[in-house]
Amino acid sequence: MDKIKQAKPKKFTEQHKWLLILIVAGFVFLWLSVNKNFGQLTIARESLLIESIQQGDLAVVVDGYGKLISNKQILISALTNARVKEIVLKPGALVEQGSVIVRLENPELQQLVDDAQQQLAQIQGNVRQLKLTQKRELLFEEANLAQIKASLQSAALKRKAEEQLLTKGIVSKLTFEQTRLHEVQLSQRVDFLKLRTEQLRQVHLEAINIIEQGMKQQYGRLAIAETRLASLEVKAEFSGVLQKLSVELGQSLSAGQTIGLIGSVSDLVAIIKVPQSQAQQIILGQQTLIDTRVDKIIGQVARIDPIVTNNTVSIEITLPKDLPASARPELNVDGKVTIAKLSKVLYLKRPANTKSNMSALLYKYDQTTQQANQQPIEFGQQAGRYIEVLKGAKLNEQFIISDLANIKDSVSTLTID
Repeated sequence: MDKIKQAKPKKFTEQHKWLLILIVAGFVFLWLSVNKNFGQLTIARESLLIESIQQGDLAVVVDGYGKLISNKQILISALTNARVKEIVLKPGALVEQGSVIVRLENPELQQLVDDAQQQLAQIQGNVRQLKLTQKRELLFEEANLAQIKASLQSAALKRKAEEQLLTKGIVSKLTFEQTRLHEVQLSQRVDFLKLRTEQLRQVHLEAINIIEQGMKQQYGRLAIAETRLASLEVKAEFSGVLQKLSVELGQSLSAGQTIGLIGSVSDLVAIIKVPQSQAQQIILGQQTLIDTRVDKIIGQVARIDPIVTNNTVSIEITLPKDLPASARPELNVDGKVTIAKLSKVLYLKRPANTKSNMSALLYKYDQTTQQANQQPIEFGQQAGRYIEVLKGAKLNEQFIISDLANIKDSVSTLTID
């Protein structure tokens, strides 16, 4: 007799096991998503930055960084070929006008000065000799002129005497005419000698001018040689600080080679770099606050560099004459250029990832419920650490300004623990 076989229950397979795990995981993920969307995310209070909406005057500034530099600078260079014999002062040293910085040596320069002095002495001797010769020639001409004048006077007396005797018939007509002709000839010689003496004086004067011109040129050669010799002692041209020294002991220098740089100590300007995107808001004359980390100095925008370097623009700031002790050349400083002043506006300490004239979602914090809900805020101009609030917030309301970009798109409500 046949037995009826009962069906055996199917075993739980490995495939069914993994299917069950996936279903459970899906439910968990869905549950977490639902909880997030409804703001069931809790964050510790101490990990958040919460600031209140304030109202008042706000200065819109452009932040920059840079350094103080000397407004007056002089580059020192070698006037002639030489070798560095001694380094007297090093970079950073305060110098007075005439302070020796470096001593150089070049034996040829002393020889050039000696040669120029000898040539000048020779020209001076030639001038003295020429003047003596000219004086002798002039005395000779003046003696001849005096002699002819005496002869003319004698001839005139003789003519007058013969003229009276001619009327009495004592002197013949021929003798009188000869005497009168002799007087005329002597008078002409006197005029000629006067003219020749005057021309001789002019010739002498021109000769002296020519040789003195050569003497002036030699004075110039001597002055150049002495200047080159004196330049072996490199001196400061004004009081300041030695900012740079470009030579070493024993180094050979060529004419025009840089030796160092001297800059003023009290006469300073600030060169700060500002972002290119904000540079167009800066104009000449705007007030600037320079922070030396010890003191704060008020200055004005004096120049805007037209060249953009690494997305920054250099701004030159003029500073007052009376500067604090902390201000010195090459000091790194921060700068804040005031481009506008806003009166009685709402503002908030600038949240993370916000810029001027943009809208953003911020979490508005409610102390009563200990929750923060997203709220759209429209911002205006940025003012340093603060930013103007145009729409979306009221005075004394509190907002989270921490960087919450990783949860902002998925969580609309936060619970603050």
